[in-house]
Amino acid sequence: MTTQSAFGRRLRRYYGWYTGSFLAFVGLLAIGEQFGMSPGVIGHVFLFATIAIYAGIGVMSRTSDVSEYYVAGRRVPAVFNGMATAADWMSAASYIGLAGTLYFSGFEGLAFVTGWTGGFVLVALLLAPYLRKFGQYTIPDFLGARYEGNVARIVGLVATVLASFVYLVAQIYGVGLITSRFVSVEFEIGLFVGLAGILVCSFLGGMRAVTWTQVAQYVILIVAYLVPVVILSYKVTGVPVPPAVYGSVLDRLSAKETELFVEPREIEVRERFGQRAADYEAKIAALPDSLEEERRSLIERLNRLRIDNAAAREIAHAERALRDLPKTPDQARATWEQARVEAAARSRPPPRHAEAHPGDTPVQKRVARNNFLALVFVLMIGTAALPHVLVRYYTTPGVVEARRSVFWSLFFIFLLYVTAPAYAVFAKWEVYNNIIGSSLSLLPNWVASWGKVGMVAIEDINGDGILQLAELRLNTDVILLATPEIAGLPYVVSGLVAAGGLAAALSTADGLLLTISNALSHDFYYKVVNPRASTQRRLVIAKSQLLVVAVIAAWVASMRPDNILFMVGLAFSIAAAAFFPALVLGIFWKRANRPGAVAGMLAGLVVTLYYAVRTHPFFGGSMAQAWFDINPISAGVFGVPLGFATIVLVSLLTRPPSQEIQDLVDYVRYPRLPAEDSEAQPDSVAVRRRTQS
Repeated sequence: MTTQSAFGRRLRRYYGWYTGSFLAFVGLLAIGEQFGMSPGVIGHVFLFATIAIYAGIGVMSRTSDVSEYYVAGRRVPAVFNGMATAADWMSAASYIGLAGTLYFSGFEGLAFVTGWTGGFVLVALLLAPYLRKFGQYTIPDFLGARYEGNVARIVGLVATVLASFVYLVAQIYGVGLITSRFVSVEFEIGLFVGLAGILVCSFLGGMRAVTWTQVAQYVILIVAYLVPVVILSYKVTGVPVPPAVYGSVLDRLSAKETELFVEPREIEVRERFGQRAADYEAKIAALPDSLEEERRSLIERLNRLRIDNAAAREIAHAERALRDLPKTPDQARATWEQARVEAAARSRPPPRHAEAHPGDTPVQKRVARNNFLALVFVLMIGTAALPHVLVRYYTTPGVVEARRSVFWSLFFIFLLYVTAPAYAVFAKWEVYNNIIGSSLSLLPNWVASWGKVGMVAIEDINGDGILQLAELRLNTDVILLATPEIAGLPYVVSGLVAAGGLAAALSTADGLLLTISNALSHDFYYKVVNPRASTQRRLVIAKSQLLVVAVIAAWVASMRPDNILFMVGLAFSIAAAAFFPALVLGIFWKRANRPGAVAGMLAGLVVTLYYAVRTHPFFGGSMAQAWFDINPISAGVFGVPLGFATIVLVSLLTRPPSQEIQDLVDYVRYPRLPAEDSEAQPDSVAVRRRTQS
């Protein structure tokens, strides 16, 4: 205990110096900007300095010890494990996507805050202390021991890789987005620049390096998140406490919404978008003839422009339109349907920020409410079942520390989540007051700079040269990153926000990469393929798998499959359906057995994936095929209850687990001596032997 206390004091001293040095570094850059340092230099310094810090920690934490590589030696104090868990948890979705979702969805976006926060309550009550009592290295380890064999382990392995990979793609996408904007490189190049920072930490030192890097990354991301919104709060209200004062701005914003939505030019613009949606609907109905007619029309227009010696810009625009025209009726149907949906959405006023479950009819309101509740449910259950989060509680010295680290995790996450609604309100207030209604020739620089990376688009559909609300299209992920520029803050604040976003994406990507590679090397190679593999060989396999998975994830992210928040939400649905029923029943119900667990995990996983594919446009699906109008991000709402029901039913119809396994459940569930609680178990066999004795 004395050694552990000294270790904790040493960590507090190190990270205290680190935090002070980082704040001084930001201050020096701010002074440099005042003396003429260019935005490009500031962006490069933030990017490469922070990556260098993470790489340095990774190099200093390198290890070849199995326990250090997989679970950081099981000696991470609760406070620091809470910081590392918060960084691991607060991914690009929380950091970048949450403020944007609240910006566009208002009240409905609170489903993410409620679900994610509530999930940690489930972690503390149902899973973290019991998994730490069990010991071992991974979640499939628990499934393999509790459900007697490698079948449950392999199903858990597949679900771990799938959920973590989808989540990982979202993080690497966020890395590419940040680096491409702030270092002025192509999106695809930005992906691999950020990937290098991810790999240095996880490749060299495993969980040990990732843990201490994530603590450093939490400091950067929380400072970067709070500084701009505190400045913006002071600028708008005169009070630098965003959560306390954004309510008054929300009242003014509601009045501004009423004014904008009934403005005559805004109504005209929305009517034009409505007409465009109707035109696309007519063209879809007239396929394939409408495609040929569209092609003839574009060719005739292009020839006429050339004959009339039109401006080169007009000719180039006509050539591009002809080149981008769909080649087949099926392609035209998909492309035009997507355009129709977008035009129809822009023909309607956005939901009012403070309105709960918006809709024009009682049916629409009911659908909005059901989707809100379904999303809260999936995010809560998914949070409690994410392998890369649960494995963090294997790293604490004992069960008591595991419980404490859940508290600290919630506290450190709370600092960001309580501020996110204020971010959305202040950003929307700035856009509605200072951007909407401006001349297109006088728009601020951030509109053009973010437009170059496809995050902002403007279409003057009524040709009046004035920007109406419906003519501005913002990507969800741009709200937080562009807020300092939207508010006219110094560029060093923009660089700080980007560094924080990079820290959030890298910290979660590190944890996810490690979870996937450990599952493949430990749960598949060591536990199934070659149980006699040496320590050195196991680590070589883990690191090689890490590299392969990282490159594949970067390639998938380069295809830009969807916005960050949807990809993360899908990962939560997969984790919730595949793991939560098996883990909870495995801890609290002795009768749960191997056939039940395997059937339940497979049933929940298959139904969740089937529903996501059936309803999401990226997979060729449509909401016309949805069940109860539930959005694909909440697909797990069908998989979780099916998983519980299947495990219970199949377990009752088949033989109960052995007495040895029932004793293991007792050991995990009930307290023992303090010394016994804090001692790590070397393997599941030792757990069972100890239980029997």
